[in-house]
Amino acid sequence: MAGIALLPDALISQIAAGEVIERPASVVKELLENAIDAQARSISVSLEEGGIRRIRITDDGHGIDANDLALAVMRHATSKIRSLQDLQAVRTHGFRGEALAAIASVAHMEVTSKAASAPHGKSIANHGGAWQERPAAASTGTTVDIQSLFHSVPARRRFLKTAATEFSHAREAFVRQAMIHPEVAWQLSHNDKMVMRLPPTQPALRVAECLGLDAQALKIVEEERGPLHIRAWLQLPTLADGKAEHQYLYVNGRHVRDRLMLHALRSAYADVLHGQRQARLVLQIDLDPELVDVNVHPAKSEVRFRDSQAVYQSILSAVRTALAQPVAATAGASIATPLGSTGDGAMSHRLAYGHSLPLSPQFFQGQPNRSWASGTMPLDPQGHQALGAESPLTPAPLGPPLGFAIAQLHGIFILAQNSHGLIIVDMHAAHERIVYERLKAQTTTETQGLLEPLALLASPLETETAQLHAELLRTIGFDVAPLSADHIVVRAIPALLAKAPIEPLVRETLAELAQHGQAQSVMEQRDAILATMACHGAVRANRSLTIPEMNQLLRDIEATDRSDQCNHGRPTWVQIGHKELDRLFMRGQ
Repeated sequence: MAGIALLPDALISQIAAGEVIERPASVVKELLENAIDAQARSISVSLEEGGIRRIRITDDGHGIDANDLALAVMRHATSKIRSLQDLQAVRTHGFRGEALAAIASVAHMEVTSKAASAPHGKSIANHGGAWQERPAAASTGTTVDIQSLFHSVPARRRFLKTAATEFSHAREAFVRQAMIHPEVAWQLSHNDKMVMRLPPTQPALRVAECLGLDAQALKIVEEERGPLHIRAWLQLPTLADGKAEHQYLYVNGRHVRDRLMLHALRSAYADVLHGQRQARLVLQIDLDPELVDVNVHPAKSEVRFRDSQAVYQSILSAVRTALAQPVAATAGASIATPLGSTGDGAMSHRLAYGHSLPLSPQFFQGQPNRSWASGTMPLDPQGHQALGAESPLTPAPLGPPLGFAIAQLHGIFILAQNSHGLIIVDMHAAHERIVYERLKAQTTTETQGLLEPLALLASPLETETAQLHAELLRTIGFDVAPLSADHIVVRAIPALLAKAPIEPLVRETLAELAQHGQAQSVMEQRDAILATMACHGAVRANRSLTIPEMNQLLRDIEATDRSDQCNHGRPTWVQIGHKELDRLFMRGQ
């Protein structure tokens, strides 16, 4: 048997490259992170054949000192950490000092850089195998030119896809960085053709452009929750298109893949999305670097939180709260084009009408309609406006967002007029959401005691979770407690889930509590039952409503959380603006 021997440096570098450099997109990611760490304000990326033939990235950052250039391309050489304490509190994107050396081990590479204080630049290249340095004319910043990726590792090169496929991955790596750095000017070209040019702009505008959305179709979240600073740009649920790949997560400015964060986001959206659709979104959280480990994956694409449950709960609560406020609660809002949004895409604040119009204790009591501007509008016995009365159908600019009812169409839709045009409401879908939200708000979780307590063989984690979360379990209707070191006893379950199989229900609940600190599946099952109850309790199609009843429904929509979508995620109302109406009838043409 051969003895133990140290590996050659070249082979060590290629092993490192195998961990970090999978394809051209990996090279783009590493070099863009270096440019951002260098405080660049302009970054240009040029690719040939998807990056397989050539990758050239130029930035105007602070550059590399001429005396440090030779060190920069060596393994584990970095200016970003000096001690274990630095590693635990790392705030930069790159920090291991392995990217340039790893890339150079599998490609021809030339690095040209000039520090701001240097009279001229310097270049170092490995085209002949050994590194060679020379003076170079350069502006402040750094250019990295990489050619013939994996030329020295043919087996790896054979695993690359077509140039078009590799370019799509490289473009995605570019977008991930450009998305979260709107203060930077970005350029991307492929085979000498400009693909993307992104000037510095506001965060919401950059996110919208990268997601392919109108900035006004985004809800913006910015909250401090304990040690977390949460920022999110969320696509309106009604516009969701089912593409989960357009969901971007960032921790301390670093793009990551994290199942816990995704689970929190999808749980927050669960009650407002239709079918299997997914919303486009960007979520950024910032926290003390000592509370998160970014060094758990060679490509730094995964993280580990010290208190994962707190992170999960904070994201879930912040996003759920943002999505709860309906677009209908903002002046002149529209599902297609939210006219009530501000310039940076943030939704307008809720207007005072939400508190000035009392909701009736029962739905559709036929009470006299209220004029928005002043007093009570005269009505005939059928609830229609009396002749000669001042018309409320041209509301003041600050009138209610969903305006005032005009008529009912086919016993299904309510037609209303607001200052922006025509509103069409699906009355059953809207009322269904209203009833559903009231059931959720008013229902206290009742328990169903078992005739005989059920003892279950339990893992140590299940036993510990039952003891640790005993109070939370009681609030959602469970009476579960440790019986011994390896058994738990179930004495009661939520009454609404009395017909559910008990053992799977309890085990799934404990598993979710152990992972997330919240039994989301139980809440989803409870809500599914309440949604069914709401569907049967909502006003049915073909029921004739009076004008006051229709207006009461409009006001209830404006005051109800998540009322832009029914319980199944379909829209409850749409706005047709003046311009759309004019276009239909060719007015002004």
